[in-house]
Amino acid sequence: MTQISPSTAPPRTADAAATIDRAVRAPRPGRRVRDWFSRGGVSTFVFLLPLLFSFVFFSWKPIVDSAVMAFQETNLLTVPEWVGFENFNRVLQDPLLGTAVVNTLYFALLALLLGYPVPLVVAVLMSEVKRARGLYSALAYLPVVVPPVVSALLWKFFYDASPTGVFNTILGWFGAGPLPWLQDQASAMPSLVLFATWSAAGGTIIIYLAALVGVAPELYDAAEVDGAGVWRKVWHVTMPQLRGVLLVTFILQIIGTAQVFLEPFLFTGGGPANSTMTVLLLIYKYAFQNSLGGDYGAATALSIMLAIVLAIFSIIYFRLTRSWSTS
Repeated sequence: MTQISPSTAPPRTADAAATIDRAVRAPRPGRRVRDWFSRGGVSTFVFLLPLLFSFVFFSWKPIVDSAVMAFQETNLLTVPEWVGFENFNRVLQDPLLGTAVVNTLYFALLALLLGYPVPLVVAVLMSEVKRARGLYSALAYLPVVVPPVVSALLWKFFYDASPTGVFNTILGWFGAGPLPWLQDQASAMPSLVLFATWSAAGGTIIIYLAALVGVAPELYDAAEVDGAGVWRKVWHVTMPQLRGVLLVTFILQIIGTAQVFLEPFLFTGGGPANSTMTVLLLIYKYAFQNSLGGDYGAATALSIMLAIVLAIFSIIYFRLTRSWSTS
């Protein structure tokens, strides 16, 4: 067998030498554990343990319990019985499901047409204000601070269908009305969207104002030099700079409107004639408005179906808009 002497062995390259040195100097598993202990790893884990426990117990455990409950027939009073996909079949065969889905989509469409552009327009107008901008920001955010139940009771008083109601009185000044508002199937959902826009727009306005602060003033100066007016500056400067924020607020609004519950629950209870029955309100009906404590299996089954649909929609949306948000 031929041996290669050190003098005749091929020289090691610099990369190979560096690789060998790193392999030699790499800490062994036991040494890494000792280093972790000496650097305060135990104390870090002890401080994180309550947070991890709270997150698992209050976030993931209810999700797992709901997933199991979706395959059981239970009202939390009697012994649960495993029924497989029967809850899902019963929910899909419920005539109210189609009505709830259509009403939810209708609410989401109206909220996009009204509630999506309004905060942007208000934020752009407020960004042009030179004085008392903080006061206007506080006034815009004030509806978010008001408790939802208080806001709903106040707006129910405004929506009084009699000619002496607040909104009908205002319409009477212009020779219009009175309108039935919440008492009519055609006007009930638009009335809820109007309230939802008023109560939730403040948070989005603040987000847009924060994004507008980051727009370089030089871009507006260059647009003015080119003779651009207010609307051209908004379209060619403001909108491109807010593209990423607009895409995020769009998907957040879609998810929020798909889970609309508070407005129909407080104002109409799903009426009149189920014209405001939404998916979440139907889940509430399954869980709390049936006999013997409610059908929690059907409620959790519909909840899981809604979560899956929203997750699929979100994944598709972010894949389609990935290039738009980065370009």
